[in-house]
Amino acid sequence: MPIIRNYSAPVTFSLIIIILSPFNNIKAQSKYGQHDTIITSAVVYEGDTIPAQVLAGVYLWKGNLTARQRWTRLRNAVYVTYPYAKRAGIVFNDIEKHIAGNHDKLFISKYINSREKELKKEFTEPLTNLSVYQGKVLMKLINRETKGINCYDIVKELKGGLTARFWQTVAFFFGSDLKQPYDARGQDAEIESIVREVQKMYGYSG
Repeated sequence: MPIIRNYSAPVTFSLIIIILSPFNNIKAQSKYGQHDTIITSAVVYEGDTIPAQVLAGVYLWKGNLTARQRWTRLRNAVYVTYPYAKRAGIVFNDIEKHIAGNHDKLFISKYINSREKELKKEFTEPLTNLSVYQGKVLMKLINRETKGINCYDIVKELKGGLTARFWQTVAFFFGSDLKQPYDARGQDAEIESIVREVQKMYGYSG
């Protein structure tokens, strides 16, 4: 009996370990939930199962890329030149308001010269940095800000026909035309759309 008693404890202990081992494995595995498997699409290729995904289609049109580049160029030009056009429009409209109905040529000449100096002082340096394309857009925008009085008529009225013809020649080299109208609902609709965007962003009126 003592001999049996001496070996019964280790045997019993070993049996307990063996019996409890499956429960330990179950307990260890229970920490994984029901969502521990990732389901993915797959294809079988030459006996191998390979995960696979179908990507969304991407369409490219060369024409659309060109249109986008053209739009970006126009948008940048409007953003650069609109503040100048807005300011010039204010000055031109103010000049027209002050000389309207006044027949004193000396007063008109002095007033125009003073405003011309104001414009030159404010804009000569920044405007000389404009590209030809930006200069063309600027003339369009000035026509817009002067309520339909085109640049040619403004220059002719304020400085005389000879000066107007000179500036018309300058405009030609800018690829533009001082006599061109501004058509917000037609050929200049894109410019008008961008102007509205600029006005909304920076708080310009009209």
